[in-house]
Amino acid sequence: MEVPCVRVRPQDGEATRSALAARDLVDGDHEITVEEGWLYVPVTEASVAANAGYDVVAHDVAARRGQLMPADVLGEEPSYERLGDIAIVDEEDPDRARAVADAIVESDLPVESVLNRASKVKGELRVRDWEVLAGDTRTVHREYGYEYVLDLATVYFSPRLATERHRVARQVDAGERAFDMFAGVGPFVIPFAGRGATCVGTDLNGAAIEFLLENAERNGVADRVTAVARDVREVATDYEAWADRLVMNLPHSADAFLDTAVALAGDDCVVHYYDIQHDEDPFGPGERAIRDAAGSSYEVRVENRHVVRSYAPHEENVCLDVRLTR
Repeated sequence: MEVPCVRVRPQDGEATRSALAARDLVDGDHEITVEEGWLYVPVTEASVAANAGYDVVAHDVAARRGQLMPADVLGEEPSYERLGDIAIVDEEDPDRARAVADAIVESDLPVESVLNRASKVKGELRVRDWEVLAGDTRTVHREYGYEYVLDLATVYFSPRLATERHRVARQVDAGERAFDMFAGVGPFVIPFAGRGATCVGTDLNGAAIEFLLENAERNGVADRVTAVARDVREVATDYEAWADRLVMNLPHSADAFLDTAVALAGDDCVVHYYDIQHDEDPFGPGERAIRDAAGSSYEVRVENRHVVRSYAPHEENVCLDVRLTR
């Protein structure tokens, strides 16, 4: 059957496969194939691979033989999400949750733990409760060549935003000063620093900041990363007019921090402002809030209006890339 594949010359095959595997993009359900002087590596996310610069084509490759999948055990295809070596399910029926977990564990998937969502994201620290069906809540997640140690019991992390984080990171130049106001375990800070930026990340969650520091060491960028376990509003006076780039990924309430963002912004600063709004006007409320906060101090230019994903019926998770020029 035809599936999305990265096409390379055979002599570049192993290096390409390794690079794709580091990003968790290799489709293990299908065989790597050589045909007419080209090697085809099946990938799980065609758009992510293409954005990373690979030649992605549809090609007819065989299903991988001998691999036991959860559907083979369960008799149907279960719904689950992968984060590192954790499989995440969302099952209300405890018997169904146990059956899905058992099928995943029995399969050949490289999974050590299975977690069932037991609550929505809640509280200031944006964590949720989990039912541990196998293993534990700690893992190492790999994304675009970087590794993140995290524990879902104590921090928030969404693998679904990998493409968006990469989109923003690609805009960063060496020598920039970047500030992530709600940094978590560092999925913006670490790749920014990897591109040569000097970075500051703040977060109310002390556990997330500990992981951010560990991840900075793990990825070889600790010398360019400062992490602070405090409310960004309490830290802003130490970095007044400092930032060339700001990340505001707190989409339900980022507008409450716009005065702080303006205080942090340097003379020429790009702000990545995340919001969740009704699909009738997903960008307008955020843009108006930014202009109000900037007042007469800055010229405001919206450089990009970007839909990240659908959040709920008639609600969009969006990002405004806005340049503030004093």
